[in-house]
Amino acid sequence: MSDLGRKAAAEAVGTALLVAAVVGSGVMAQRLSPGDVGLQLLENSIATGAVLVALILTLQPVSASFNPAVTAVEAVLGRITWTTAGVLALAQVAGGVIGTVLANLMFELDPVSLSAHHRVGSGTAVAEVVATLGLVVVVFGGLRSGRTETIAYAVGGYIAAAYWFTSSTSFANPAVTIARMFSDTFAGIAPASAPAFVALQLLGAAVAVPLVRVLFPDQPPEEVIR
Repeated sequence: MSDLGRKAAAEAVGTALLVAAVVGSGVMAQRLSPGDVGLQLLENSIATGAVLVALILTLQPVSASFNPAVTAVEAVLGRITWTTAGVLALAQVAGGVIGTVLANLMFELDPVSLSAHHRVGSGTAVAEVVATLGLVVVVFGGLRSGRTETIAYAVGGYIAAAYWFTSSTSFANPAVTIARMFSDTFAGIAPASAPAFVALQLLGAAVAVPLVRVLFPDQPPEEVIR
């Protein structure tokens, strides 16, 4: 398998397991803690943060973005080509959808059920920009300062916290957003809400780019993938 093929496979597998954890832990939280939304969110956020740490630590030697917004910023900053970014983003979206289907099946739900959970509002719009901006700064702060060994813990901790300090519960990921349309459960998002979320996430990533360049002007040399 080519190097790009390996990276695409890692992104697909990682995003699938991430989404399976997000959706699956949401279903489990609803079943174990019925009627207590705060406890459900706590359970969901802990599972998501933990699985991010595990997946990034495991797949980072190959590729471990699991997020088209992060992958696009990699291309903007010259770490990868736009062709590579497109392939990886497609793998992330496909993996995310597979992860949702797997989560639904594990809990004996329909493989695909469109979510009825509408999330768009002025507060959630601001939240998704802030959540994605913060995530990009966390990721590239580690990469551009050469502290790659800290990224898994920083990302897992940030996302677990952002579940709580953002009104949108910090999707901050276009692939995860698209995938979560296909589960009418605690973690789902209505198809009508998803396009706005994706646009706001990309906006947050775009705003983060100049901030990353100002805060971390020196970037360790990286080989660009052709």
